[in-house]
Amino acid sequence: MSADDLLAALDPEQRAVATALRGPVCVLAGAGTGKTRAITHRIAYGIAAGIYKPGNVLAVTFTARAAGEMRTRLRALGAGGVQARTFHAAALRQLGFFWPKVVGGAPPRILEQKAQLVAEAARRVGIAADRTSVRDLASEIEWAKVSLVVADEYAKAAAAIDRVVPGGNDAQAVARLMIAYEEVKDERAVIDFEDVLLLLAAMLAERRDVADEVRGQYRHFVVDEYQDVSPLQQYLLDQWLGGRQELCVVGDPSQTIYSFAGATPHHLTSFAKNHPGAEVVRLVRDYRSTPQVVSLANRVIDATRHAGGPTPLELRAQRPDGPEVRYATYDDDDSEAVAIARAAARLIADGTRPSEIAILYRTNAQSEAFEEALASAGIGYQVRGGERFFARRDVRDALVLLRGGARAADPDQPMPDAVRDILVSAHWTPEPPPTRGAARERWDALQALVTLADEMALANEATTVAEYVAELAERASAQHAPTVEGVTLASLHAAKGLEWDAVFLAGLSEGLLPTALADTPAAVAEERRLLYVGVTRAREHLQLSWARSRMPGGRASRSMSRFLVPLWPGTARSQPHTPREVSDDPTARRIADRLTTWREEQARQTGVTPARVLTTTALEAIAARRPATLEELARLRGVGQQTLATVGDRILEVVADAAAPAG
Repeated sequence: MSADDLLAALDPEQRAVATALRGPVCVLAGAGTGKTRAITHRIAYGIAAGIYKPGNVLAVTFTARAAGEMRTRLRALGAGGVQARTFHAAALRQLGFFWPKVVGGAPPRILEQKAQLVAEAARRVGIAADRTSVRDLASEIEWAKVSLVVADEYAKAAAAIDRVVPGGNDAQAVARLMIAYEEVKDERAVIDFEDVLLLLAAMLAERRDVADEVRGQYRHFVVDEYQDVSPLQQYLLDQWLGGRQELCVVGDPSQTIYSFAGATPHHLTSFAKNHPGAEVVRLVRDYRSTPQVVSLANRVIDATRHAGGPTPLELRAQRPDGPEVRYATYDDDDSEAVAIARAAARLIADGTRPSEIAILYRTNAQSEAFEEALASAGIGYQVRGGERFFARRDVRDALVLLRGGARAADPDQPMPDAVRDILVSAHWTPEPPPTRGAARERWDALQALVTLADEMALANEATTVAEYVAELAERASAQHAPTVEGVTLASLHAAKGLEWDAVFLAGLSEGLLPTALADTPAAVAEERRLLYVGVTRAREHLQLSWARSRMPGGRASRSMSRFLVPLWPGTARSQPHTPREVSDDPTARRIADRLTTWREEQARQTGVTPARVLTTTALEAIAARRPATLEELARLRGVGQQTLATVGDRILEVVADAAAPAG
């Protein structure tokens, strides 16, 4: 494609991204607004215009699937030489190259799982740890390392953010565990995934020759999902840049859902401040979802506008109207699962592909009921977060057969036909087995290989079996699995970055979303962002549901998630109103209006009625008297000690803002 053709395919905001080829650029991109399209066209346009050389560009993202998708798009745009990788894949590649030169010999083996070594470290320092505790302690070690918190500073860092130390241990015990864990790793001559980034960053910081070579190779950087960057990843990015400003970052603070793992939106929200003169572009045209879905998404995330976080992007739907969002309440989890399986079956009967349907939930433990319901209904499914596609024994065996078949393939036979003939030896059949189980799962995996062959041939009829096998090898290296034709079951975290025609958001009860462990305002805000991510995965069909009881016949002890209260039909929040007894003073009316709006938003966030936040009597008195201190506020009618302690300071802020002269 020519440079002009590349720009012609974009909307005005995307075009602004594509033409911002120099200097620091920050793209605030809402869900479904075509951010990947914008940044891949930016790279391709820079190459077409002669500003970039393909080998000088490094595009970094967070998942192998996203990196694979970016490479595929770049190749289609004529920018196939660009490196598009995850942080870890890019760092591992560079570390493996420089290790023999800097340290000598082969790099250490990378530890796949921390559990065994963490358990050994726990025994050495006298921490009793069962399987669950070991997993939690391993996660805590990961958090500390990606947050650049060393053992000597762990207790202070955890106290500074009120971080809950796992397993009922004290912070000093965890600090000792961190030291012991590093000792065990050294004894066994292994490194973990966090070490890959730490060691490479240290090489770049300490060895000028290494830094010069890397910086000479990579001159332009693009970082996707920048709201999820950890301090460690940012530190490595700083070493890559070496003070240069050729950086384009893309992200959305409203989709920050990995704070527990060390991710922080701070680098994104402070980018313009830290990079004076940076060009900031906002993408808000939503091409993914119908107006009905977009409207709900805006309502979900709008509650964060007054919660102290960054102002969310307000999406603008670009698609035609679709079906209304559905809401459902069930007696128990099993009833919910069965009903959703039936609804999925109806969608499939109406022409929706199973792979375009997803059931999303808060925790992985919720998947079991949906697996049973789908299996009983004869509907294929795949659970994201389970065994990796290319790690399956049947897939590995099929790849061996395909590599051998590629050498003997008849050049006159269409590639998809040749692939089918080869996979027959791996027990693939044109029709799926009649029942669920291991045989059906194997068929689903092999059928995904067949489907990929069809898709590649559709894009280019001349594609050979050897080229198909090479694509599979690249995908296996990047863990970019082909699509398995089945309903997707996934946690809300695992669904990030994906989209489907139909989405069922299930199990939306208080204690599950937000989880009972979300005991701080920041944690609750992140749970709300999880719901926002879930809503924005849907293109057309969307259903939100919850169940009153966990077990059939059990006590209906659950309540609807507080996030749903203002959204649910028939329970939507009351319309804001102006208090009855406010003086005719325009300032008093303005204060009353602001307090009313704030009270409604606070009620939405906490799941209570507006009167529980602040009574109308108190609101009217505050508007009329305009208190400036907590002492003045305490003297007003209807303001009690609990109101003073919980929201007193915020009330004074609202009053001061509303009373300030215009301008």
